[in-house]
Amino acid sequence: MREIDVQEITQAVRDLCIQANKCLPDGLCRLIRQARDAEEQELPRAIMGDIADNLDAAEKLDIPICQDTGMAVVFAEVGRDVHLSGPFEEAIHEGVRRGYTEGLLRCSVVRDPLRRINTGDNTPAVIHTRIVEGDHVKLTVAPKGFGSENMSAIRMFTPAASESDIVEYVVHVMQEAGSNPCPPVVLGIGIGGDFEQCALLAKTALCRDTQMRNPDLFYARLEERILTRLNALEIGPQGFGGRTTALCVNIEAAPTHIAGLPVAVNVGCHVTRHASKII
Repeated sequence: MREIDVQEITQAVRDLCIQANKCLPDGLCRLIRQARDAEEQELPRAIMGDIADNLDAAEKLDIPICQDTGMAVVFAEVGRDVHLSGPFEEAIHEGVRRGYTEGLLRCSVVRDPLRRINTGDNTPAVIHTRIVEGDHVKLTVAPKGFGSENMSAIRMFTPAASESDIVEYVVHVMQEAGSNPCPPVVLGIGIGGDFEQCALLAKTALCRDTQMRNPDLFYARLEERILTRLNALEIGPQGFGGRTTALCVNIEAAPTHIAGLPVAVNVGCHVTRHASKII
């Protein structure tokens, strides 16, 4: 049994909040620069150039990539051979509190959805915890901006729905979203489970490396099929037209009920952020 002081959890979450908001994953940065070079029209190429320049400026000036520094979503994988010396979730909330206040990140969370008073420190976080094998804790912080989150959708299909029906649904979600989620987007798609697991699959998919395709060839091909259809929409960078409406499509699937076929689409903007650490 390995003992981990929850103060380590707090410090790690604090640092990850700041890191994720200032530095995009390398794979996504690469896709953005490749998209800039692939654009043929002057305006979308210039916009992609501005997006790429913004990444460089954020790094140089040590400031967030986007003014919406998101709601902190924290994925925690806790090894069953770990003993935590203190309240785990409170340690995560404290890490978010310190990360957003000490990192001078915008605080965007309200305590109640209808009585909208800002908490002032971006807490509470959204926490998803899994018990896994081993004696470590893996933390992933994924700040989620709501320009893109508001464009997300879920539909409870029946098993009669075909693969083409699902493709058309995802395309429709993006058509309805238009320029609102600050394209080019990253789409996380969950297929299967029940209502809430499907949405969680979609959120999890946004945290997968954009260079990695689904290990199941069937779903890897479906990812590419959807990506091709999305870019054929020519919504383009920031909605001004062009070849790049989506940078990546990640699908995660799970077993489901014989009477259902849930599909969730979690839309991420071009700054789909996440950072991880293993303690």
